[in-house]
Amino acid sequence: MAEFGFNEHHQNEVINYMRFARSKRVLRLKTIDSCFEELKDSRLVDETFTVDEVKEMLDGLQVVVRGEVEMELINTAHTNVLLLRQLFSQAEKFYLRLQSDISELENRELLEQVAEFEKTDFKTTDKINQETSKPKLAPLNEGGVSELLNKEISRLQEENDKLKSRLRTLESQAMSALDEKTRAERALKDLQKVQGEQQVAAQSQEISSLEDTVAALRVDYERSVSANAVSQKDLQENLIASKHELLRVQEQLSMAEKELEKKFQQTAAYRNMKEILTKKNEQIKDIRKRLQRYEPNE
Repeated sequence: MAEFGFNEHHQNEVINYMRFARSKRVLRLKTIDSCFEELKDSRLVDETFTVDEVKEMLDGLQVVVRGEVEMELINTAHTNVLLLRQLFSQAEKFYLRLQSDISELENRELLEQVAEFEKTDFKTTDKINQETSKPKLAPLNEGGVSELLNKEISRLQEENDKLKSRLRTLESQAMSALDEKTRAERALKDLQKVQGEQQVAAQSQEISSLEDTVAALRVDYERSVSANAVSQKDLQENLIASKHELLRVQEQLSMAEKELEKKFQQTAAYRNMKEILTKKNEQIKDIRKRLQRYEPNE
């Protein structure tokens, strides 16, 4: 099995698995053989059979053999999955990620090598190393993989320490913030209390000031009322005098207009214009008479 590149431990693991697979295969083949033997013993009792009878026997045998083979194939697939589960679980403990190439499972060259190993090395090998405990992957003590794992573990531990330190810092900051919040709330309550007292005092002082202002305004109002009574009387007297003066001026204006009109009528322009208007009126009357003379009677 050296051509597969396995070490002695892994080679023994392969041998153990092939022993298990061979025992399952032999058991299943015996089961199939028993199906044929049962058919021979139960149905082949006559010397001659019709075509339908032979067909019936073969169909029944086909169903039985098909069921046995299908059951074995399904069981083999499930068994392989459980084997892979063990390998993957052990690999994850060392932070490994295993990969598989499904196409290699149909590589005829590799399959022939496995068959040759089963015929030669597997049959002649007497050395069997079976571990009493649950099989585990051997520790990785060689190659660059071990170094990479150690570096990864160191990195993760360092990152974990940083996270722990960061967590402690955040916890300390949170406690400081909580204390600061408590002090701020206490100071706010004290400030609100002091402000409340100051507001009460300020409001009392403002009320007193407003009362004084209202009293002063009331005195000013009474004074203004007295002064307005006197001034109102004076205004009424002045108003009456103004009305008399206005009537006198209007009368003088009317007389002036009449005098002006009288003077205008005595002017030459006025007399000429009046004569022109009189002549125009006479001409219009004459024209109307002439028109009435030529118009037919209705």
